[in-house]
Amino acid sequence: MKRLPIPDDVTGFEIDKEVRQELMSLPKTLAEDVARNLVMVARLIDEDPEEAYGYSRVALRLASRVAAVREAAGFAAYATQKYGEALAEFRAARRMTGSVELWPVMADCERGLGRPERAMAMAGDPEVQKLDKAGQVEMRLVAAGARRDMGQIDAAIVTLQSPELASNAVHPWTPRLRYAYADALLEAGREDEAREWFGKALESDKDGSTDASDRLAELDGVEFVDALDDDGEDVTGAAGTVPTEERTAPAAQDRAANVADDDIADDDIADGDEEGDYRDDDDAEDDTDELNAWADRADAAAEKAPAADQDAERPDADGPAKA
Repeated sequence: MKRLPIPDDVTGFEIDKEVRQELMSLPKTLAEDVARNLVMVARLIDEDPEEAYGYSRVALRLASRVAAVREAAGFAAYATQKYGEALAEFRAARRMTGSVELWPVMADCERGLGRPERAMAMAGDPEVQKLDKAGQVEMRLVAAGARRDMGQIDAAIVTLQSPELASNAVHPWTPRLRYAYADALLEAGREDEAREWFGKALESDKDGSTDASDRLAELDGVEFVDALDDDGEDVTGAAGTVPTEERTAPAAQDRAANVADDDIADDDIADGDEEGDYRDDDDAEDDTDELNAWADRADAAAEKAPAADQDAERPDADGPAKA
């Protein structure tokens, strides 16, 4: 098996405690080897997804029966747009753990495979009711993205309208939810509203997880001028040209980063049409009435919209899911 270089400062103890507990089922030396590869996956998945994918393959060959390894492999494949492989890995991890938390990213993989109808079916599945609040917001983002894939922009907008969107409270998912809503409004030609919601997204985006500042600048007709020439010299003094505004938040991809996977037994990559049962999540909030309500409103909006090409190009994901 081909191994990839791992820096000496990577010990394997950097991984999450729960993952380390899963690896305790392996011989000590093997567990340490797998852990170090998983650390590399987590380090590289944002800046160099292809390299992270390579480390995930090594970890998968070493420990394909460990759920955390399968999940990591799924995220590494997802980050490199290998959606079929990612979906297989997420399903394998779900069968091993019984957890429902991967449901939204699995639905987004269906979008990536050009099957928005399947993503919509998953959004209406009872499993969604077992997700915690963050998971339900992710599912809403995926469902809105699927609507947009099918050309149902009005339905996508309705899907995103929710108490979470209207709330003034800021959560980790707030910037992406507001950004997705603004982006949908802009596609629908509602520019003034879009500008307002891009502003709200920027206001809540302290970590720069979206490019809301750039989108606002584009709407306002701002052009950015590089202050250095090709030789790295400051050209603002002589010419007197300086940017009228500075970028306040870099465009960033908010991908799920954890650990990785690869080489898998045939029985672990079963045909994805057959799904196993889930266990109930003790911390899940049962928002059944609200979920059904937004689904009904989105369906009504979709019925009013003209039929669209089902092969519409999938928008870029802003994290596990972006509308």
